[in-house]
Amino acid sequence: MRAGRNHVRIGGAAGFWGDSALGPRQLIEGGDLDYLVFDYLAELTMSLLAAARRKQPELGYATDFIDVMRDVLGEALARSVRVVANAGGINPQGCAAALRALAAQQGLAPRIAVVEGDDVSALLPELRAEGVALPATILSANAYLGALPIKAALDAGADVVITGRCVDSAVTLGALMHEFGWGGSDYDLLAAGSLAGHLIECGCQGSGGLFTDWEDVPDWANSGYPVVECRADGSFVLGKPEGSGGLVTPAVAAEQLLYEIGDPARYLLPDVVCDFSAVTLQADGPQRVLVQGARGHAPTPTYKVSATYADGFRSAAQLTVVGHEAGRKARRSAEAILARTRAMFTRAGLGDYSATHIDILGAAEGFGQAVMWLAVAHPQRAALEIFAREIAPAGTSWAPGTTGFGGRPTVSPAIKQFSFLLDKTRLQPTVQLPDGEQLRPPIPPGATATAQPVSHPGVRPHSVTRAQPPDGWRRVPLIELARARSGDKGDTSNIGVIARHPEDLALLREQLTPEAVAAHLADKVLGPVTRYELPGIHAFNFVCEQALGGGGMASLRHDPLGKGMAQWLLAMPVAVPPDFNSRRT
Repeated sequence: MRAGRNHVRIGGAAGFWGDSALGPRQLIEGGDLDYLVFDYLAELTMSLLAAARRKQPELGYATDFIDVMRDVLGEALARSVRVVANAGGINPQGCAAALRALAAQQGLAPRIAVVEGDDVSALLPELRAEGVALPATILSANAYLGALPIKAALDAGADVVITGRCVDSAVTLGALMHEFGWGGSDYDLLAAGSLAGHLIECGCQGSGGLFTDWEDVPDWANSGYPVVECRADGSFVLGKPEGSGGLVTPAVAAEQLLYEIGDPARYLLPDVVCDFSAVTLQADGPQRVLVQGARGHAPTPTYKVSATYADGFRSAAQLTVVGHEAGRKARRSAEAILARTRAMFTRAGLGDYSATHIDILGAAEGFGQAVMWLAVAHPQRAALEIFAREIAPAGTSWAPGTTGFGGRPTVSPAIKQFSFLLDKTRLQPTVQLPDGEQLRPPIPPGATATAQPVSHPGVRPHSVTRAQPPDGWRRVPLIELARARSGDKGDTSNIGVIARHPEDLALLREQLTPEAVAAHLADKVLGPVTRYELPGIHAFNFVCEQALGGGGMASLRHDPLGKGMAQWLLAMPVAVPPDFNSRRT
């Protein structure tokens, strides 16, 4: 541990590429920070950055980072706040060059280190020769690196560390390993530091954003960005800048803890396998939550590699329909557009759509307003250009009350994901220091392994026996007893459910079986549902496979990232005894 340092404060300034510029300014002014960390790289962001670099070789990084650093770089240096960001995308050196140019304009000279080594494109021919089944044309292929290269850069004195692809929590864990001297085999501490990073990696979601009880969250316009105050023993307090909006409570922290973690007892990261099942969350004063109880185990011998590839083209259109039977009119309009364009495809010799999807949003029957969502895919761009031209005529051809075209829909490549596992020994991350020296951090431990596709179990039918509740019991929506948050991992939706009161956990365990959840979400979830329990926070995590229509940009659904799945589940009826009072009060 560094001399005189008994705690470290880290602010999570961005949760994705496109996050608000409010976060860095708010945290620099009110966070009393040691570190400012940024997470920009969602799974498909890499493909977008790859496309940007093909058009302009100097791009390929999260340009938002340069924009926000223009505002706060000088103050960060003056306050000795160090910055760690995975803004490098597929061009970390380009990002660093842009930041150096900005610093020079402002008369500043930060020590900028660059972490590289996540790009596995050069290995693809070799992997194909070894029999790894890969898509024919890959746009990007990047391994999720860990925290050791970031630690090495900070150990060498960097003021700013820019990385390519790393796991979201690594930008926080690397700082903590540097500050407290945690080693690569201090697994409980590494799990705790990873959890600290996980709670702040999504920006405002860690401090009241997307909270189930949204009406309890004040001052949305000034939503607070999360801060963790970490100690050398692995415990930490989650908070936010004083005077900012948002909300930090154990319930808020529980929702973020569950976000996209899969099996909470085996949350796989490059540096450690985390067990969060016994984590506890305790109020530690106003807008502060004490987090303890993370445990860790030795990591796996492989990195996860996320690759993206183009598979035809896609387009999505929306129409607003108002009046009587708005939902039925909207659906018939979508079906008519498909029938009309299919006939046009036949005449042009273009073949049928490879996939279509209709969602009717809003009022489904009676008088009201509905929005038609019609998304389609086709191997040929020419077919979808015909589709795009045929949306506007729907406003004069069919349903009365059709309005709100929103312009002609765009046609874009359909970018899909493919993941596989790669032996860690086949990659060597490097750290480029400001003086030109290059470091080679140690590879995280783990036995050797071969490259393997990440398996996805097939469709499994669900059978449910619906027991009648005892006499006098009644049914209420799940939201009366629980809170929930959902997210995605490719085509898998994670839905975390937290009991509002611990005494209701047994009732929820009995009724929220994997089969019952699968039945309630049967129109959305095609694959198996697995339930995991987190006794420490009185919660469950449901992992729903084949739930997002392929996920990401491969999905034609209106909610391809599964952000609304928890809301659907919160509407599920559950039986409660006669004396039950809503837990929402």
